[in-house]
Amino acid sequence: MSDARATVRTVPSGFSVGLDIGGTKTLAVLLDGHGDVLAQTRLITERGPVGVVDGAVRAVQGVVRQAGVPLDDVDGVGVGVPGLVDAGAGTVRHAVNVGVDGAPLELATLLSARLGGVGVEVENDLNVAAVGAAHLVEAEQGRSVPTDLAFLALGTGLAAGLVLDGRLRRGSRGAAGEIGHVPVDPSGPPCACGQRGCLELYASGSAVTALWPTASGRPAPVEMFEAAARGDLDALAARERYARAVAAAVRMLVLTVDVQHVVLGGGVSQLGRPLLDVVRDALTDESAASAFLRSLDLPGRVRLAPGRVAVGAVGAAVLGRGQGVRAPHPA
Repeated sequence: MSDARATVRTVPSGFSVGLDIGGTKTLAVLLDGHGDVLAQTRLITERGPVGVVDGAVRAVQGVVRQAGVPLDDVDGVGVGVPGLVDAGAGTVRHAVNVGVDGAPLELATLLSARLGGVGVEVENDLNVAAVGAAHLVEAEQGRSVPTDLAFLALGTGLAAGLVLDGRLRRGSRGAAGEIGHVPVDPSGPPCACGQRGCLELYASGSAVTALWPTASGRPAPVEMFEAAARGDLDALAARERYARAVAAAVRMLVLTVDVQHVVLGGGVSQLGRPLLDVVRDALTDESAASAFLRSLDLPGRVRLAPGRVAVGAVGAAVLGRGQGVRAPHPA
C-alpha cells in the first residue's frame, strides 16, 4: 500500500495477527475473520534490528499458541512500529526507541520469511492506533458506515492519526495529523522542530511535566490531577491550562477535517475519565460565546480510547488483513 491512503474496512477473512512494538513492550493480538479479538499477549521489546525481528516472531508465535490456532491458518500479520515507515516497501528507519538507525530495516520481508511466507504489513505506530480505534468504535456502536476519526496521541510529543471515510490518511509526505508542530504562539518558547510556540509544547505529555514537575517520581499527569482533586490552587490552574491546550488540539482537528470522533490516546489518556471531563469542560466553556462552535458539538465528539484491548495492535491486525509484503519463495 504505497499510496497516501489505506483502506481500514475489509471484508471478513481468516485470522490475522497485529503487533504494536514500543520502546519497552510489544503488544500482540489475534483477530478472527469477523474482527473479534481471540487472544492478546505482551512481551518485553527487544532492541536493534535483529532483536526487533526476533521479538516480533516470538510475539506472533505466542499469541497464536495462546489461542490454539495453527500459524499456517494466519492470513496476514500487521506491525505498528515507531519511526519512519515506508508502508509499500515494508521498511522502517530512524526508530530510535527500538534501536533502529537510519538504515532501512526490511521488517516485512524478514518477518514474512521467518513466519513461512505470510504477508506482513508495516505501518507507523500512530497510524495503527487510529485504525484500531476506528475498528473498536465501529464494533462498539454496531456501525456499518465507515468512521471518521482522529486518534490524538498525548505522549512525549503530540500528533494525530487520521481515519477519514474509513481510510487511513497518511498524507502526500506522511505528515498528515502532525498538528503538534502547528505554532499557536509565534512568540512562545522554541520547539525541537525549529519553530516557536508549537501546540506540542502545551498539549503533550511533556507539557504536563513542564507544568507540574513530579516530586515523587510518579507520572506528572497523575500527580497534577490528584493535587487538583484535593483542591490545590496551583494544580487546578495547571490542569485548566493543560485542558485548554488539549481542547485547542481537538478544535483544530474538527475544524480542519471534521472528524466524527476525536479519541484521546497516548500516555496521558491513562488518566481516564478525569482527563476526558476537563477537556470536555474546556470545550464547553470555549463554545459558550460562539454559536458556530456550539453547533459543532465539540465536547460530544471527544472520547477515550477503548481500554479493553491494545488499540494499536488491533489496528495492526486490521491492516494485516491486506496482501502485505511477502518474502520471496526459496529458489
